Amino acid sequence: MMASFDVYQHVTDQIMASIEAGTPVWRKPWTGDQGGIPFPRRSTGEFYRGINILMLWALAAEHGYRSAHWFTYRQAQEAGAQVRKGETSATVVKYGTFEQEDAETGEEKTFGYAKAYRVFNADQIDGLPEEFQGKPAEAPREFGTETDPALEAFFDATGIERRSSDRPEAFYDVAGDFIHMPPVGTFHDAAGFYSTLAHESCHGTGAAHRLDRFSRFNGRADRAFEELVAEIGGAMVCAQIGVTPEFGQTAAYVESWLRALKSEKRFIFKAATEAQKAADWLMRTAPAEIPETSNRAAT
Repeated sequence: MMASFDVYQHVTDQIMASIEAGTPVWRKPWTGDQGGIPFPRRSTGEFYRGINILMLWALAAEHGYRSAHWFTYRQAQEAGAQVRKGETSATVVKYGTFEQEDAETGEEKTFGYAKAYRVFNADQIDGLPEEFQGKPAEAPREFGTETDPALEAFFDATGIERRSSDRPEAFYDVAGDFIHMPPVGTFHDAAGFYSTLAHESCHGTGAAHRLDRFSRFNGRADRAFEELVAEIGGAMVCAQIGVTPEFGQTAAYVESWLRALKSEKRFIFKAATEAQKAADWLMRTAPAEIPETSNRAAT
């Protein structure tokens, strides 16, 4: 009998391979919808969420796709278009629930499931309208070493207190509920400053009066999990506000991620889910000057 396809293991293996290669998938885009690798969208225009963002970013980076839109084979045909012969599909995950009677109690219980299906980037499809075609890559947003008023307004609007000193460390203080940042002038460029601030702001969403993540993931083993949440969440935010992320995680954290992925195949799904919640929370506070590119469509 043919073994059934394990979507959790498939996704975990792909993410683990990218980390081991030194190129985690969330480090590959940028600059959001202004060029580079955009936030992935369904054929309907709805944005993908969670783990599907990582999976489609990985395929887009690997193959150089510039379009934001992804179609199933049938959707392409229904649009009067055709997937080119020999093109390879990408795996995405659909979540759902079903009811089943408990054998012992006879009560109906609700169970969740994850089902894999295949999609193709619009760049792999002939005959689609021009609106689905990818834009040419643009240079990442450059700031020099000065603050950017619109981005200052964005992070101020989160309401998470920021403090600064000459101390050469960026961190979120859980007990004090504040972010410490070195002066912007100590960064090579302001993009590095704001990508670091996005990472620390994602940590800040874990507070009890925000998303209350720390009470749900508070063991010693969850430290690496929290760092992964902040890395992925920070990348999601950066892609939406047009900032090229910079990452500086230590080898110790990377090894912790790999150990967790090897022992728990749903680890990356949990991290991506929590990262999406963190990014959503931050983007909900965005002032009008920062356009939000996520419509929070269901995964």
